[in-house]
Amino acid sequence: MAMRPLVAAAFAVLALSLGACQDGSTGGVPLRALAPVPQKTLALMAHKGMSQNDPILIRAYKREAEMEVWKRGTNGQYALLKTYPICRWSGQLGPKTKQGDRQAPEGFYTVTPGQMNPNSAYYLSFDTGYPNAYDRANGRTGNYIMVHGTCSSSGCFAMTDESMGEIYALARDSFAGGQRAFQFQSYPFRMTPTNVAKFRNDPNAPFWKNLKEGSDYFEALREEPRVGVCGSKYVFGGADAAAGSCTPKVEPMVAEKRDRDNREIAELIAKGTPATRLVYDDGSQNPVFRGQQTPADTLTFASLGKPEPELPYNPKDYAQHKLGEVSRPESLAAGEREIEVDAKGRPVMMAAAPIPTKAAAANLERRGSSPAAKPEPIVAEPANLSPAKPARVMVADADGDPAAYKKVLGNLFSNGTPATPAADAATVPVVAGAQPAKLELKPDAKASHAAAAKAAPVKSAHVATDKDKVATDDKPKPASDVKAASKSTQKSAAATAGPASPKTTGSTTPKN
Repeated sequence: MAMRPLVAAAFAVLALSLGACQDGSTGGVPLRALAPVPQKTLALMAHKGMSQNDPILIRAYKREAEMEVWKRGTNGQYALLKTYPICRWSGQLGPKTKQGDRQAPEGFYTVTPGQMNPNSAYYLSFDTGYPNAYDRANGRTGNYIMVHGTCSSSGCFAMTDESMGEIYALARDSFAGGQRAFQFQSYPFRMTPTNVAKFRNDPNAPFWKNLKEGSDYFEALREEPRVGVCGSKYVFGGADAAAGSCTPKVEPMVAEKRDRDNREIAELIAKGTPATRLVYDDGSQNPVFRGQQTPADTLTFASLGKPEPELPYNPKDYAQHKLGEVSRPESLAAGEREIEVDAKGRPVMMAAAPIPTKAAAANLERRGSSPAAKPEPIVAEPANLSPAKPARVMVADADGDPAAYKKVLGNLFSNGTPATPAADAATVPVVAGAQPAKLELKPDAKASHAAAAKAAPVKSAHVATDKDKVATDDKPKPASDVKAASKSTQKSAAATAGPASPKTTGSTTPKN
């Protein structure tokens, strides 16, 4: 009974507009904010030995586009209740740093009853609590970063209306049960040794390593970590961390997990796990909303050749959810790109195969092997006297591919010089065969007979260089130029020219 005034006061504050991604308010408390938890979820609680009013904790993962709701049992430990697919998040992996950067925040946040917004223009919502003390200590700006309904995001976590209604009801009931605030943990990805090894050279890696300390505490103990800020870093632990200690006690189970993960990370790196980073046009969404589990353009090094993991939710259920107007669908179509980077986070170029040296060829001969046969020269089409320019094979690089990650990250990896695909490309010269020049005879009969009598030798075809212009005029010659030649002249020209050069088909430049 003593909690009723507190709950009434909390819902009075809920009527205030909080602005979910510039959210609006319709006034009053709509019925959707009072809707009960679905019976199916209540049955799941009963199956797992949970109570409707037990405290909750929420964890979100950007790359996996999943949000978990955990419930605390009578033993003080949290257990996973349910996982919800995220319909939309925007920006890139990494923390939010300033107002308007479209980044969804990463870190540890606190949500109170006053941050719940039943009057959201995006169905229902709650404020994540960004910026927190850590964000402010690092000079980060922005506010009103929400978890809300409607599949549209400009820095928030957007769920479907059905999912948001259920999450909102779970939080509402936990507050009614006496929980004063719940913790909202936001991660770039699941903090597994595999992910830490892969993204070790990302510019955000030191920050993510700090987040993993809090994740390790929760996963080892299944208890909510107390969070403090020391300088510009998070500090996690028990009561001593909450009291402001910069060196809180590390529980044995937490230390054991960290050591185990560090050994696995070192082994993965030693085995050659490539350092990569992920790039998006503008965030992503869970694949269940795209009608497929693994789009072809989101395959990564870690998933090659491995079976798809079993999802903690039924894709068919969420395929029926109404998404409304999804924000920036064209950026979703591009998918995520995983780029290999060096120790400084710069893209690694794929080196061409080494060219065998004379010493290597001699070594092959001594072993009784012969070096690989040289490829047949590519002969230009005999339609023109000048063969085409050398074909260029474009190397996948940062500067030459503005449609990839550079258009998102700007000049982060730029070497300071403008992008010139022609200069950055590897050139494969086109070797022209001894192409005979065609005799063009004037319709003058005397000149034709004189040319036939002399039968002058034909000059070799001119081989074009990079400075030559490629001929673009392929119009046929006048019929009079062909008919004027006598049969004797044709025979003489054919004898001089020798056998015709073979034609080649297809392009010498592979498609990217």
